[in-house]
Amino acid sequence: MARRRRDYYDVLGVPKDAEEAEIKRVYRELARRFHPDLNPHGTERFKEINEAYAVLSDRDRRARYDRWGHEGEGQGGIGSVMDAVEEVLGDVLRRRRGKQRGRDLRYTLEVDFREAAFGATKTIQVPDGQLTEDGSPVAARPPRPREFRVVVPAGAKEGSVKMIKGEGEPGRNGGPAGDLHVIVRIKEHPVWKRDGHEVWCDVPITFPQAALGAIIDVPTLDGNVRMRIPEATQSGRVFRIRGRGIPRAAGKNAPRGDHMVRVFVEVPTQLNQKQRELIEELAKVGGEDRAHPQKRSFLDRVRQLLQE
Repeated sequence: MARRRRDYYDVLGVPKDAEEAEIKRVYRELARRFHPDLNPHGTERFKEINEAYAVLSDRDRRARYDRWGHEGEGQGGIGSVMDAVEEVLGDVLRRRRGKQRGRDLRYTLEVDFREAAFGATKTIQVPDGQLTEDGSPVAARPPRPREFRVVVPAGAKEGSVKMIKGEGEPGRNGGPAGDLHVIVRIKEHPVWKRDGHEVWCDVPITFPQAALGAIIDVPTLDGNVRMRIPEATQSGRVFRIRGRGIPRAAGKNAPRGDHMVRVFVEVPTQLNQKQRELIEELAKVGGEDRAHPQKRSFLDRVRQLLQE
């Protein structure tokens, strides 16, 4: 049974008012995709594409087809047109196979926490992949390093990529060079962790500081900042220091996220006799007041015990 011929515009996927340039562009893309040399299963599709283009690329034949459809489109001349199309396409593919684009290169750039937060300019060295005139690698010659200045923007994130176009491996037979992809890796910081534009840190405090309140120093991106711990602070409580986090844009006056401080109460690992007695007395006081809790009187007793 003869194959049912589809609408030529549907075959190419173009509207009926498509310009000649658009039809030609779409045809080239489809022909490269389904050419038998590149797609062993695309033979029938390739023939269908060529048949549609042979008609729609000819102004007179396209006009007849628009008026009468397949019934008005004879076969005369299609063979010669398709032969010409195949010849042109084959020449394009041969040229494309001769020219090979160079491979992309990857470089991992390691920066510290502050550099990622505030931005930095780093100099990297990448080996130069040289090729001979016939496109083969240069033998018995160490690759020469190439230097690049890479700008790491303020607020750069782990894994962000900066592309340097045309600085990858050279192409072969006149093909274009690949690109260089610089991948940012941020060194782990011993104190700070990042969450979006916020910086988090855990700060230890003593039991007296948690119970009575205190002023402590908190390490931030801008240096130590003095922060007030209110009395009766519970372990795990989070405090916010505004505007001390990661910049949201470049520039000294750019808005910034916040610095989040999570405090935890350190329990002494070794107690002397006096400390043990005080804690035991505190436990007794806590037990007596458990039925009728009075925060102020409890804190007053804590102060008295700890100051003895």
